[in-house]
Formats: sequence, structure tokens, C-alpha cells
Amino acid sequence: MQRWISGFLQAQTGEQDAARNTQLAYGRDLIDFSGWLAQKGLDFTTTQRGDIEAYLIACDGQGLSRATRARRLSSIRQLYRFAYDEGMRTDNPSIQIKGPGKDQRLPKTLTIADVEALLAAARTSGGGTSGRAGERLRNICLMELLYATGMRVSELVGLPVSAARGDPRMVLVRGKGGKERMVPLSGPARVALADWLVRRDRDQELARLAGHAVSRQLFPSDGAEGHLTRQRFYVLIKEWALAAGIDPGAVSPHTLRHAFATHLLAGGADLRVIQTLLGHADISTTEIYTHVLDERLKALVLEHHPLARD
Repeated sequence: MQRWISGFLQAQTGEQDAARNTQLAYGRDLIDFSGWLAQKGLDFTTTQRGDIEAYLIACDGQGLSRATRARRLSSIRQLYRFAYDEGMRTDNPSIQIKGPGKDQRLPKTLTIADVEALLAAARTSGGGTSGRAGERLRNICLMELLYATGMRVSELVGLPVSAARGDPRMVLVRGKGGKERMVPLSGPARVALADWLVRRDRDQELARLAGHAVSRQLFPSDGAEGHLTRQRFYVLIKEWALAAGIDPGAVSPHTLRHAFATHLLAGGADLRVIQTLLGHADISTTEIYTHVLDERLKALVLEHHPLARD
């Protein structure tokens, strides 16, 4: 089963250009499925439709969400589609299984005041020492870019420094599946980017003189990925939320992406424009933000209209 999973993931990388995070999700799901099959004395070659359905029922019994179960079924379908195409099986036992669907939940977002408080917290993070001052410039740049563009966190931390050269009005972003899009930068974001570039380039020149390789990343790091990780940025934004007096549980990098879209829509931006800026393949994904605004309007009426009071 391990060889099946490895072959499938390699095919996804070479043929489908699947993003690394997508591959990791496929791998985790299929390893869990293979472990469950092994406990039943089964493997990928002997699995039938009823076995897959029993696995999904077991996932439900573990309390996994509908979204997680739907993703696991999708991973299993992809595996058996690959196995059928490669002649590893003569049938696809998952093809007629109906998925559990996904929970229709509105995305969490932030008010403009919340975002301003987070930006202020990022500007004051770091101390007066040289190293900490560099962190502060980096943090300001991260927050300004995230809110100005609505990028996914993986897109943000993985930006190459070449995308930021020449005081750009727009930045080229490489998104899911290798698709590229242009996103405009606000004035404050351009200022923060320029300030960070000066500090970043100085630090990189010192590293070069010390015999180290010069990074091609906008936010370089000594880690294996060569740039600031998504996990590290996740921790940073939680720290800024605490400093801003905002519940950290209500703040994440993706929450800022939702805030970007919601605030644009509230300001009168066209839904198609927001779809392009976010890099959504289907506008139905973007339409969820219209429901967020509907809920806010209802809350405003119920809170402020005199006839709505008890």
C-alpha cells in the first residue's frame, strides 16, 4: 500500500502539478485509510465499495467533520482513479460512493477596526536592538501585504524577492496548481515593502560576506524551506492578536484573507474582481462573502432598529 501511495503522489507532482500542501493532505488521508484497511486484513487491491463506506462510517464515529470526511473520500477516489488508469485495478470501487458533503459555514472575518489594531500591533512588535528592529520591519511588511492583497499564507511567505523589486504597483503571485495572478499593492503596503527590502538586502549582504549563500526569498529563513514558514507566521499573528486585545482564536492568516474580500465587497467592489484577486477558480467560492455581508446587515438591523428591540 505504501508503494501505491508513493506512486500516486509522484504522479500528482509530475502530471497534475499538485501543490505541496495538497500532496501532504493526500498522503495523510491515504496513510490513515491504509492503516484502517490493514487492521481489517485488507489492502488497496482487495478493497470493495462496502469497505470504503465502512471506513467513512468509522471516520464519522471518530467525530471527524463532514469536510474532513469529504476530503478523505476525495483522496481515496483520486487514488483509485490513478490505479485504474495505470492498470493496477480493473475497477474503481469508490466511483459510486456519495460523499457526506461539506458544512456550509460562513467564514470568520474581522472588522476594519480589528485589522487596524493588528497592524498597529505588528508595527510595535520587536524591540530597539538591531535584530529585533529587523523583525519589526518584516512583521509590518507581512501584515500590510497580507491585508492589501488577500494572498494565501503559503503564497505570502513563499514570495521570491524578485517579485518585490522596482517599487512595484502590482505583485505576481503563484497560487494553487501553479496558476499566476497579479494583485495590486496599496500605498502603505508599498512603503512597508520598500522599508523591509532595505533591511533584508543589508542582512543578506552581511551573510554573503560571511560566506553564506544569498537567499532568493523575500522573507528568508534558515529552515529547510528557505523562507518563513506558514506555521511561524501563524504563531506571529496570534501574538499580535493578543497584543491588540483581540481573541487569538478569532484570528489567523486566512481570517485576514476573508477580511480583505469582505471589506472590498462592502466597499462596492465587483465580485468578479474579488474572485480574480483571490485566485478562486470558481466564482461560487467567492459568493460566500455576499452571505457574510447579509448576516452583518441582519445583525445591524436587529441591534439598531427601534422596532427590533424587545
